[in-house]
Amino acid sequence: MRKKILYIIPFLFIFVFLLKITCLDVKAATIPIPKIDIKMDGASTPKDYVNNIQMLIWLTILTLLPSFIIMMTSFTRIIVVFGFLRSAMGTQQSPPNQVLIGLALFLTVFIMAPVYKQINQNAIQPYLNNKITQQQAIDTGSKPLRQFMLKQTRTKDLKLFTDSAGIDKNTTNDNMPLYVVVPAFTISELKTAFQIGFLLYIPFLVIDLVVASVLMSMGMFMLPPVMVSLPFKLLLFVMVDGWYMIVQSLIKSFG
Repeated sequence: MRKKILYIIPFLFIFVFLLKITCLDVKAATIPIPKIDIKMDGASTPKDYVNNIQMLIWLTILTLLPSFIIMMTSFTRIIVVFGFLRSAMGTQQSPPNQVLIGLALFLTVFIMAPVYKQINQNAIQPYLNNKITQQQAIDTGSKPLRQFMLKQTRTKDLKLFTDSAGIDKNTTNDNMPLYVVVPAFTISELKTAFQIGFLLYIPFLVIDLVVASVLMSMGMFMLPPVMVSLPFKLLLFVMVDGWYMIVQSLIKSFG
């Protein structure tokens, strides 16, 4: 009798499980699904259609906002330097990527604040108050950003893209197209970040060499030098107040 009960119990569980799934399907089928539709109603003149199309274009441009933040601000140099710092110390995933990216973003906001104030004062606010047109706002707002990028761009890098694009030699920095300034600024930022990263590696490399030499002289070949040198790297970084020095150097490098 007990064996029969043991055989029946699994079938009962399966039956109850299937019954619940059927009930859920029936309930899901009775839930109404809202209709989603995108229309441009109320447009009676061609100008209304143009304004709606411009709105769609601006929404599309917003999807490229992260690229603008990375390529046209100080974010590139800061995040690359932080990456070199973590690699030089050998801490692997500490600090985590979220912390480094967040700190890099706030430092970018701090460094780019004067540029944003000029753009807001000379372009955004007059455009919102209908004092200038959209094209005038774009031209006026791009000037402070162009000046910031050209200040950090090497002449050699800028010449590379001006020659490749066939830009007239009489073109001044105020009239330099952004599609030339942005890539020149980016490779200049990468070069500067790599130079800072090289300087960051030197003290930690010395610690690795000293620790490896001591371990070899003691005959401790099986002990990884990285495991022993990591505490000394952290101690050195804390004693010299490393975060303060790195952030201060980054801010002053854009001065």
